[in-house]
Amino acid sequence: MLVNLLNTFSTAELICLAVLFFSLLVQLYFYLRFYTAVFRHKRRIKKGKIKLLESLPEVSVIICARNEEENLKKHLPSILKQDYPNYEVIVINDRSYDDTETVLELLKKEYPHLKTSFVPHDAKYIDSKKIAVILGVKAAKNDILVFTDADCEAVSNKWLENMVRSFSGDTQIVLGYGAYNKNKSFTNFIQVFDTLFIGIQYLNYAIAGYPYMGVGRNMAYRKSFFEKSKGFTKHLDIQSGDDDLFVNDFARSKNTSVCIGTESFTTSEEKKTFSAFLAQKERHLSTSGRYKFSSKFILGTELGSRFLFYLGILVTCILALPYWYFIAPGAFLLRYIIQYIIINLNAKELGERKFYFGIGFMDIFLPLVNLYLYIVAYFRPKAHYKWK
Repeated sequence: MLVNLLNTFSTAELICLAVLFFSLLVQLYFYLRFYTAVFRHKRRIKKGKIKLLESLPEVSVIICARNEEENLKKHLPSILKQDYPNYEVIVINDRSYDDTETVLELLKKEYPHLKTSFVPHDAKYIDSKKIAVILGVKAAKNDILVFTDADCEAVSNKWLENMVRSFSGDTQIVLGYGAYNKNKSFTNFIQVFDTLFIGIQYLNYAIAGYPYMGVGRNMAYRKSFFEKSKGFTKHLDIQSGDDDLFVNDFARSKNTSVCIGTESFTTSEEKKTFSAFLAQKERHLSTSGRYKFSSKFILGTELGSRFLFYLGILVTCILALPYWYFIAPGAFLLRYIIQYIIINLNAKELGERKFYFGIGFMDIFLPLVNLYLYIVAYFRPKAHYKWK
């Protein structure tokens, strides 16, 4: 019967179907094998198979700020009021020309564990953000360093404790999740979903043994590890990459952990315009060309199989292959149901909203946006990118 069924297709049609079903299988493998790693990780923690750090050592929180007067007033207190026995917060003022310094001096009077440093105004670096981070690392008196941004707020006064408890065993790097505040605008919808899906990828891949990036809004590593690894030495010639390239270079399955407790997240304001969002993504994507081959391979395989899947659906419908009215919708529906369930289960774990039909739209729209930005970034002069 199967032979008779296959005889109804031409060779070209069989090739099209093979591409469609192969790409579908690859996509299902990614969703069921990789994007469910968070759930297995949480089960292992509950069963005691993954040990969390029992003691709470002294910690240094490092924040780089450039013209962040209002954000420091609004968000820094959430970092300074953490329920943690002994920690310092170091804010590096990166040549601000607003009232950042004044705000910091006022806050230091109220919070004695707040310390400050600065990047000199006459300093000329390709990437002052990396220099600011290095100054913060040097100023830190403790080995465990936790990083966030001036526009970020801790969702709980247990944020710091949650991040630190992930430093068990041989852990040198801890990856956390940084969300965006939510509203009803379309631009916000795009940014929240984009951030969620990126989070699903880098957190689940790290748990599965393939860490490839982190976000400076919420991550941590040991000072001794940073210094032994020579930090950002390989990438001082480019803008950005103080978070994702450092992780990509030095994170391994044995030395990297993730922190996904409900009290471990940070939140920040999204970009208010779509053009500002594009500029931010372009800056982030400009560093991905320096990812190691294994990271490019796994990310490229997922994206490539997604492209082939939609191409197979489209060609099947256009050519009106035999049984196309069953094959194309069936393949699409199977993938969408699994995608819908797994993305929304991850969203729940990461404190994000539930997504419905927008998943299908974003699944196509965001790769096209990224392709456009990759092309733009390729022709941009390197000096174009600024961290602030």
